[in-house]
Amino acid sequence: MLLPDSAVLNAAIEWLGHGLWDLTWWQIVLYTLATTHITIAAVTIFLHRTQTHRAMDLGPIPSHFFRFWLWIGTGMVTKEWVAIHRKHHAKCETQDDPHSPQVKGIEEVLWRGAELYRAESKNKETMERYGHGTPDDWIERNLYSRYSWQGVGLMLVLNLALFGALGMAVWAVQMLWIPITAAGVINGIGHYWGYRNFEAPDASRNIMPWGLIIGGEELHNNHHTYPTSAKFSVKKYEFDIGWIYIQALQKLGWAKVKKVPPKMLMGDIQPVANEKTLEAVIANRYEVMAGYAREMRRATSQELAALKNKGADLSVLKAAKRWLHRDDDKVPASARTHVSQARAAHPVLDKMVTMREELRQLWLNTSQSREQLAADLAAWCHRAEASGIAGLRDFSTRLRAARA
Repeated sequence: MLLPDSAVLNAAIEWLGHGLWDLTWWQIVLYTLATTHITIAAVTIFLHRTQTHRAMDLGPIPSHFFRFWLWIGTGMVTKEWVAIHRKHHAKCETQDDPHSPQVKGIEEVLWRGAELYRAESKNKETMERYGHGTPDDWIERNLYSRYSWQGVGLMLVLNLALFGALGMAVWAVQMLWIPITAAGVINGIGHYWGYRNFEAPDASRNIMPWGLIIGGEELHNNHHTYPTSAKFSVKKYEFDIGWIYIQALQKLGWAKVKKVPPKMLMGDIQPVANEKTLEAVIANRYEVMAGYAREMRRATSQELAALKNKGADLSVLKAAKRWLHRDDDKVPASARTHVSQARAAHPVLDKMVTMREELRQLWLNTSQSREQLAADLAAWCHRAEASGIAGLRDFSTRLRAARA
């Protein structure tokens, strides 16, 4: 039996208002957040940790699910994303980096990150050089890559069917989530503002220690330090929710982790640093330098306390404090004068900065033999422990207990 015209109209209005799934506003918000979080999980687990860096193997069930979800949730092509991100690591903070805020400016990357991505995706040389090893099966060639935007069109149809006209707003949030969080926040702020655990050779930063909102991608300095690690968190206070999901997938037999951040082992303190000590220091150089940075900060705080007790001016040392433990090429020109003045006024800090650079040369000097480098390390430890500086003495003693 056909409905009267008015009944048909009322039914259409009812559908436009609510769709097939009659939810309250907060339930729709939760649905939107849940679907965007699945998208984040797909990006960090499948595109980033599995496909780009090969830090893990992912079984066919989660792999195909993530590929399908990324097709309808983002329209991104796996090969393009992987190639662009690999090039970012290979050319980081240079003119060839597809999205470095250090080169292009923070506003450019933050607000136009998605446009930078689309422009680089059209670079055939980037695709050929960095896009190898990505899925190239029938469904990839004939659906996901060939009809990338039809996927997000399908998501729009599904949202409209579920929520009526409100589905358009849900879809808009879903489509903007990755361009804002990944292309803008991670690629922009993640190389501009935040804290650094390690002196990685680029400007990467950890935006916050709780890798929850963007699946662990907030821990960007950790990732750039250990790019082939499936786990992004390295400190006890850091949380990587992407790693939690990976562990769950492992328990199901759907994932196999290949690599996690290295951890320097400690054994008995050796009388003299030897070749095994050298091996441990070089293999864990980022962790070693992070430990040295802690001693530098502690020594600087002690010098500040001494100045305060004397009623002396603290401004120069305060201005230099954040840069004393950094590589010289990472110190901005605006801070170099303060660093030089602080070193001239504080012999303890000057000695620690000098010996930091000497220690760093152990893995930068490729012309020396293994035996010579081990002798240099032993000599460095001797000077450190004879310096009369407690921080240097304690650090060197711990170093002699290091094992690879």
